[in-house]
Amino acid sequence: MSGAGNREQVFATRQSLGVMKGKLKGAEIGHSLLKRKSEALTKRFREITRRIDEAKRKMGRVMQIAAFSLAEVTYATGGGSNLGYQVQESVKTARFRVRTKQENVSGVLLPAFESYVVEGNSDFGLTGLGRGGQQVQKCREVYGKAVETLVELASLQTAFVILDDVIKVVNRRVNAIEHVIIPRTENTIKYINSELDELDREEFYRLKKVQGKKHRDQEAADKAMKEKKLLGEEKDEGSNAEGSGDILGQNEDEDVIF
Repeated sequence: MSGAGNREQVFATRQSLGVMKGKLKGAEIGHSLLKRKSEALTKRFREITRRIDEAKRKMGRVMQIAAFSLAEVTYATGGGSNLGYQVQESVKTARFRVRTKQENVSGVLLPAFESYVVEGNSDFGLTGLGRGGQQVQKCREVYGKAVETLVELASLQTAFVILDDVIKVVNRRVNAIEHVIIPRTENTIKYINSELDELDREEFYRLKKVQGKKHRDQEAADKAMKEKKLLGEEKDEGSNAEGSGDILGQNEDEDVIF
């Protein structure tokens, strides 16, 4: 692999490593936020469960009292069918009404039902005028409390169902991030780090080989230069030896005969 290609591969791998580290950090932040949201919703869910239990117990007591009160009215007025007819004839508009509002719990909108009574003239003004008026008024108040308790219970039950579904979804997301996304991302980061280490070792080996080759080339060049220099010196010495005379007269001239 060439040096340029190796550097490009290392750059791409490091870029992927940065992306995966950012993804891991985002997953950890998301897991922390969803975990806190799940804890807040679970706390509210337990509170609603406790209130539902109290409301159901209260509902049982109130309905029991209302049933006895209705029996007293039936006995005092001399018959239930006549009383029902009188109530139907007397009621013109509903005075007991329900309004809806929303409550935000960690980003989850929970509907809440609230009962209220419209002020005005009572439609039961003449009901029980002949006899049993006190029992009729008492029965009306008791059933009013029963309806209020029923509205409260309906509000709690609705919030209970919504929170149950939302908590299941949030917990699935928390588990998916904790047991799937984060481990996979960490494994990917480990793999990228191992690849980067391998590329670093390859780059170190390549640089070492290149440096060794340069060193060998330099040694060969120096050796050749030394050999060339020695050869030149030998040639110079040979030429100097041929051109120089014997200053001590060792080389005698031939005798000249006259």
